[in-house]
Amino acid sequence: MMFLGLAVAIAAVVAGAAVVVDNTGKAELTAFGDTMPGITSEWQVFLAGAVVAIVFMAGITLAAFGFNRSVRVRRELRELREEHEESIHTLELEKRQLQRELARFRHNGGQAGAEAVPAPGRPVARPTS
Repeated sequence: MMFLGLAVAIAAVVAGAAVVVDNTGKAELTAFGDTMPGITSEWQVFLAGAVVAIVFMAGITLAAFGFNRSVRVRRELRELREEHEESIHTLELEKRQLQRELARFRHNGGQAGAEAVPAPGRPVARPTS
C-alpha cells in the first residue's frame, strides 16, 4: 500500500514538472471576476492550482483527523457508560443480597449463629472457637 502511494505521488510530481516545463506562454488567471496580479504565464497558473490542491488536501486531512478523534472519543464514552451500568447492576445485586441476609438475621431473632448466605465475591466469616 505504501509503495502504491509513493508510486502515485512520484507520477504526480513528474506530470506536474512536465506541465511546468512545457508551458511557457502568456496566461491570465481570474477568480471571482478579478485578475490575479503576478501570474502572467501558464506555469504560474499551474502552480497556483497546485497550491490550491495542497491547501484542499490539508483541509481534508485535518477533517479526517478530527472525525477519527470524535469517533474514538464517542467509543470510549460508550464503553465507560456500559462499564458504569454494569457496576451499578452489580452493586444493586449485592445490595439485594445484603438486604436478604439482614432480613434473615432479623427473622432469626438476631442470633449470631444464624446461617447467612454470603454476598457474591465475599468470603464467609466463620466464628473461631
